[in-house]
Amino acid sequence: MKDAQIIVLATPVFLALIALEWVVGLARRRNTYRLHDAMASIGLGMLSQVVGLFTKLLMIGLYTMLFDRLALVKLPTDAPWVWLSGLLLYDFLYYWKHRFGHTVALMWAAHVVHHQSEDYNLSTALRQTSTDWVAGWLFYLPMALLGFPPLVFGVVALIDLLYQYWVHTQQIGRLGWFDRVFCSPSNHRVHHAVNDPYVDKNYGGILILWDRLFGTFRDEREDEPCVYGTRSPLRSWNPLWANLEVYAALALDSWRAERWADKVRLWFMPPGWRPADLQRRYPKPPFDLRAVQRFDPPASPLAKAVSALLFVGMLGGTVLLLWHAHTLALSTQLLAFAGLLAGMSLVGWLGSGRAGAPARAAAA
Repeated sequence: MKDAQIIVLATPVFLALIALEWVVGLARRRNTYRLHDAMASIGLGMLSQVVGLFTKLLMIGLYTMLFDRLALVKLPTDAPWVWLSGLLLYDFLYYWKHRFGHTVALMWAAHVVHHQSEDYNLSTALRQTSTDWVAGWLFYLPMALLGFPPLVFGVVALIDLLYQYWVHTQQIGRLGWFDRVFCSPSNHRVHHAVNDPYVDKNYGGILILWDRLFGTFRDEREDEPCVYGTRSPLRSWNPLWANLEVYAALALDSWRAERWADKVRLWFMPPGWRPADLQRRYPKPPFDLRAVQRFDPPASPLAKAVSALLFVGMLGGTVLLLWHAHTLALSTQLLAFAGLLAGMSLVGWLGSGRAGAPARAAAA
């Protein structure tokens, strides 16, 4: 069975858990959902899965080629210890990939998509980048060199990804000893927060032990409630801009920088780093947590209803595409991708408050 089909089978579970979390939040009077934020997050996950139809073959192909030609040994697929050690090694490499995703601007440009939501709920877990193929796959090549077969790599990668779904919630509190060993909702809330004590902490995928070992662990504090999002807010529901905004900002800064060395360094320094000449000519104010305001443009009931119906149609179309993708021509897949991007862009536009704006202005 293809990875895309496994995701399709998991989709009803994802959506059912989102519905359950929403109901629990309403019952507790701690609702963490907003319609357009949730649709934007899920839509970005849909887009990521469709882009994966074009990029996974490249990444798995490179992994397989390296495994076939350069593996030190070729480990068996029928030994339980191979699967267990493969999962442990994958999680270790994921920690470093994730850490670089926050400390190297080029990799942050891809990973930022997952952090753009200013809400924190199970729909946030589905908010995934469409550009991880730019550099993220490099971190897992040691597994090929050590002889982990492509099948083992693919399965443990999926396990690691699926595990992380449930930790994106505010409805589960502290879990005692579990928080000390594993990535948990409490630990991962810290990771998504922009508060000073929490920034760039808790990178672990399944195990939080990596953070404790390498000095990046931070406990959630009752006196420091998490504020979610990024320090340079997206302020848009548009999926294309969500994926390209940081790349565009880096390209502009690189163009404006005076020194050639700085034009290159910008892409590999920590996010937010800028040479002195650029900061002098195009200053950016420092981040102020007290000034944070969630992006929440008003949308009319009609715009909400139309965007929700369109979103359901896009979700259904994506499920069909992912299930049948292996039987479709590349041209058909590309056409479907373009339709999804256009449809989700329209959903975002309807939720941005712009639909009906001229009518409101005229009425005023």
